[in-house]
Amino acid sequence: MRRLLALICLVSCALAVSACATTTSTSKFKGAEHEVAQTVANLQSDVTAGDQKKICANDLTSAVVGRLGGRKKCEAALKTQVAQIDSTEAVVESVQVSGTTATAKVKATYSGKKKLGTLSLEKESSKWKISTLQ
Repeated sequence: MRRLLALICLVSCALAVSACATTTSTSKFKGAEHEVAQTVANLQSDVTAGDQKKICANDLTSAVVGRLGGRKKCEAALKTQVAQIDSTEAVVESVQVSGTTATAKVKATYSGKKKLGTLSLEKESSKWKISTLQ
């Protein structure tokens, strides 16, 4: 449970953007790659808005939400984490799609340092959702 909460916190921290910062651009991607990049942009938007309900319902796989104890516990776990996020910018550098799984390389500035992370996504009910952060 702690490892998963850390995962959610890292995803949120890596992708958070302040209201005045730029948003994730998805225009350079086409087809399924665009859909994956859009999922990252949606997560970024939901984190910026502090909308943990949307994060748990729309952005994370049901497996991740289940490991957190269900939607209500997911929302509670994210409430504190989202409130503590620094303002950062994130850029989707690349997307690779293979069937119903995908990876997105995301460069984010967090605590003044640029970091490249990899988000894993899964297609769930015809929608891409975040499954892990590496």
